[in-house]
Amino acid sequence: MNQKEILKDRIIQVLKTIHDPEIPVDIYSLGLIYLIDIDDNNDVLIEMTLTAPNCPVAENLPLDVEQAVKQTEGVNNVQVRLTFEPAWTPDKLSDEAKLTLGLL
Repeated sequence: MNQKEILKDRIIQVLKTIHDPEIPVDIYSLGLIYLIDIDDNNDVLIEMTLTAPNCPVAENLPLDVEQAVKQTEGVNNVQVRLTFEPAWTPDKLSDEAKLTLGLL
């Protein structure tokens, strides 16, 4: 595994500690993270969505993600970009999340 893959795994583990306050599943397993891009300077771009555009945590969740990922060993700068394209659907749930939510 190269250094970027190791760093990406660390970031994913951090993202799995952040939960949507309305759903008892972490944001990574919910499928809210669309992209984790790490450049050669270990600057990280995260593209994410929310379960709905009017989600009550729309202002706080991206900031929580930015702050948590910034604390990850090896990460320099973090930019979180919020998008609603494509729109989130339950199809993006991991099997683990589906099991937790009783959908499997």
